[in-house]
Amino acid sequence: MADASELTKPHSENFRSVLGRLPTGVVVITGGDPQRPSGLVVGSFMSVSLEPPLVAVCVARTSTSWPAIESGGSFCANVLAEGQQQLARAFAVSGGDKFAGLSFTPAPATGSPVLADVAAWIDCRIYQHYEAGDHWLVLGEVLELSGLRDGGALVFLSGSFHPLIS
Repeated sequence: MADASELTKPHSENFRSVLGRLPTGVVVITGGDPQRPSGLVVGSFMSVSLEPPLVAVCVARTSTSWPAIESGGSFCANVLAEGQQQLARAFAVSGGDKFAGLSFTPAPATGSPVLADVAAWIDCRIYQHYEAGDHWLVLGEVLELSGLRDGGALVFLSGSFHPLIS
């Protein structure tokens, strides 16, 4: 058995296991060229400021979808609803046309895709971004937002999806 000091060091596997006990909302970030939109799922999304209205999202620096979104200067954060696990899985893979067969509308301020039947969406312009280890910490200035449906959001906890009933 390992001693306590070894168990508390932030090795990747231990770090993921410990922080995986904290539920995170499942959010799909969309944007890029309206004719060929891009998207990715993230587990780190939060409100930051009321004045100005800012949110933050963490994006892996290895993401192949983020450069297309960033080049457009804006994004839409789609908060997935309970029952949208398949949508989360579709946007978690690298490459391919993640929007094939999906229904979406353009967000009012930026034109970024608002996915059908999400719990809420937040339309943002990129405000600032910072290098944060193996991720980018991206601040978005909220331009428009809406809670679209009643019911719970989708959360990720201990390696699996769960409904968060409101």
